[in-house]
Amino acid sequence: MRSAAGVVMSLLLASAPLAARADDNTPQLNPFNDPFVQATDGIAAACPAPRGPAYSAAEIRQEAHYRAERGTSCWLAGKCSEPNAYRYDAPIARATVQRLREDRSLSATAIWVVVDRRFVTLQGCVTSQAQAARAEALAREVPDVELVVPMLGLPGETPRYPLAVPAPSAPASR
Repeated sequence: MRSAAGVVMSLLLASAPLAARADDNTPQLNPFNDPFVQATDGIAAACPAPRGPAYSAAEIRQEAHYRAERGTSCWLAGKCSEPNAYRYDAPIARATVQRLREDRSLSATAIWVVVDRRFVTLQGCVTSQAQAARAEALAREVPDVELVVPMLGLPGETPRYPLAVPAPSAPASR
């Protein structure tokens, strides 16, 4: 079993190369590999895609320190059986996505799932507030979820989340 200090040091060392390579003004998409998955796509054409987790180099450095503290504090407080709260994220994401995909009432939605330290964020579009409430309820039922943050709107509404940056277009051939 690793000590809390060992876990903290591992997190800090793992994030150092990210901070060293990144330009301070260019957002790095998902540098911490937080689960970011599209769970449903029934109305994807009518719903802008979220950007997903992104950080500037300065934010990566700050977040690495913050994550080391947050990740181990759960274990040190006796609230997690794992030595780091981020170890729960991938299984939580898989279970949340499965529940959302299996629920037929959510077939006409476009929902992305982001998981960060047992916090589930639902981003995308629904066609009714009942669908939003259902998606949130399903995510809350997943074991080990600490918090669900719904950022779901109706198609045509201003998205409640940062949008994906479109890929740069290729220069015209001469």
